[in-house]
Amino acid sequence: MPDQDPPETPRRPVTETIHGVEITDPYRWLEDGDDPAVQDWIDDQNHYADRFLDTATADALRPRFEDLARVTDYGGIDPSGGRYFQQVEAPDEDQPVLYVREAIDDDPRPLVDPNTFDGEHPSMDWYSVAPDGDRLAYGYAEGGDEQYDIRVLDVDTGTLEETVPATGRTTQFGLAWVADGFYYVRTGGPGGGDQLDKALYYHELGTDPAHDAAIVEDFDEHAWIGLESDEDTDTVLVTVLYGTTHTELYRLTPDADAPLHPLITGYDATFTPEIHDDTVYIQTTHDAPFARLLAAPLDTVRTADRLDPDSLTEVLPEDDAVLQSVAFADDRLAAHRLRDASSELSIYDLDGTEQTTVPLPEHCTVAALTGTDDAREWCFTVQTFTDPAIVCRYTPADGRQDLDSADVSVEADLTVTQRFVESADGTEVPAFLVHRTDLDRDGDNPTIVYGYGGFRISQTPAFDRFRAPFLEAGGIWVQTCLRGGTEYGEPWHEDGMLGNKQNVFDDYLAVAEALVDADYTSPDRLAAYGGSNGGLLVGAAITQRPDLWRAAFCTVPLLDMLRFHEFLLGESWTVEYGSPDDPEAFEWLHAYSPYHNAAETAYPATLFKTALGDTRVHPGHARKMTALLQANNTGPHPIVLRTETGTGHGVGKPTSMIVREQAEQWAFLFDSLGLTPSA
Repeated sequence: MPDQDPPETPRRPVTETIHGVEITDPYRWLEDGDDPAVQDWIDDQNHYADRFLDTATADALRPRFEDLARVTDYGGIDPSGGRYFQQVEAPDEDQPVLYVREAIDDDPRPLVDPNTFDGEHPSMDWYSVAPDGDRLAYGYAEGGDEQYDIRVLDVDTGTLEETVPATGRTTQFGLAWVADGFYYVRTGGPGGGDQLDKALYYHELGTDPAHDAAIVEDFDEHAWIGLESDEDTDTVLVTVLYGTTHTELYRLTPDADAPLHPLITGYDATFTPEIHDDTVYIQTTHDAPFARLLAAPLDTVRTADRLDPDSLTEVLPEDDAVLQSVAFADDRLAAHRLRDASSELSIYDLDGTEQTTVPLPEHCTVAALTGTDDAREWCFTVQTFTDPAIVCRYTPADGRQDLDSADVSVEADLTVTQRFVESADGTEVPAFLVHRTDLDRDGDNPTIVYGYGGFRISQTPAFDRFRAPFLEAGGIWVQTCLRGGTEYGEPWHEDGMLGNKQNVFDDYLAVAEALVDADYTSPDRLAAYGGSNGGLLVGAAITQRPDLWRAAFCTVPLLDMLRFHEFLLGESWTVEYGSPDDPEAFEWLHAYSPYHNAAETAYPATLFKTALGDTRVHPGHARKMTALLQANNTGPHPIVLRTETGTGHGVGKPTSMIVREQAEQWAFLFDSLGLTPSA
């Protein structure tokens, strides 16, 4: 047991038989966050966690983190509606302010300032500009709960014109402007377990939103809805994405009895449309695991009974780098691809003829790629492991221009390399290593291995300012590109989902073992790090190989894989993980579920983290796993849980909260790995 014993947690076993297997859950009572006994337990655990998080190391790190956080942060420039929009956060602000300017060289004008909002930790988490640029809608939420009011304002005056309240998990991708208003996707709220109830509504500007009518209400609970519109013709395309696997494409019609006309259905592939001028471009994985770009005339899409993907014009064929996104600017398009998990950016004519390649640094990530409708101009951000995101503008005439970047740097000479490690089945798995150039490979360097591995989310080079003190003090940051993402297209994703999920854990463990074998580090100096689906990864890593790690940071995690589908958004993830209700899927889920595979043994020092306002992953996962490991831990290292209030899964956090959280979790890792902050 650790030197300071954790609070005792009563066992109240619940036993049930699932597909012929008897399962006993000793801590199911911790799922009920409304139970006063659970609230008392959370308070006791937070008090216990203070011993390991509110430390001298945290005090030493906090001033550096304040300096790192309190600089001007620049978001990407969005040229929409003939104007330029950009979010910027000043050093003394807790939330970024949305600015607008008429021309790229004009002085920006503040448009939405969340720092002036009333409420508990209010935020503007997304926005959508009307095609004419005169109006803007944004998502207002409090406490990071991702439950939104849609606020509409006049861009010329900044005046708030109207609010559509309580629309649930609406996002900019589920809002489409037309001439007199907008369509939007409304969901239920988390309180009644109705977040997976989705409906398509229409709001006419200037009318009472209480009278908004539902257009479609029978969407599958596993599906997520996207909207794309053309204001000139009021054409609205509706994509229905089932988990992360396949898409159906519909055209919205005025027929109340059949409002969704199927255009592309029945294919095991994704289809993402974008309307530019008089053409509908469709990015798809149909017959293209690395994705390609197709096109059809808008008039055809508006009138066709069906669209045959094999008969559409191919603009960009599949390449040996994975197509991520495209952005249109006048009569050209920019294509963003990934090669070995790093970004490439090329410019093409609209017929697919390549014109040029945009110069980018080695091992980088391009994001926020947008184009200007009436000019050959693109804006984007680019970042590396060693440099924060640079806001860039590109035109064929002037080339790439670097406009803005946060004044943040790592006070050490760093080296970034990419290694390929053989996983258990022989697959070569890439990993980026970031460390000081003067590193001595003596097998004793504090090392953190980060991973995710799922939901088609690729892990590409990224700058994290709060990682700087760890690197400056001599630590090694390792970012793994595990199966489950799309670093190598859809096959890479499929090899890490459903019954192949163990591949993800094998990849992660193989990277960690390779680091030890190559004398970068040792198990006494090695930490696992991940959140959400990556928290599941960390849970599996420490239950399958507790001897390999000295520490673990596991935040907002899934850990009980036999009950994840019972809470919040969990049922929608059965497309990725499989459903415990299915006997075949139950076998593989039971085989790796961290909560059901935690033996009585010595565990690494482990920090679990969750938030009461998390509306994605239920906090019960972290609570139950903490109690179980505290009971099963035979080693000297602590198992602690920090439960946050006033926040959720991670969206919309104020800077002040971020600084405190970062100081705590990095202090835990510093202390666990025996690392002292640099002066």
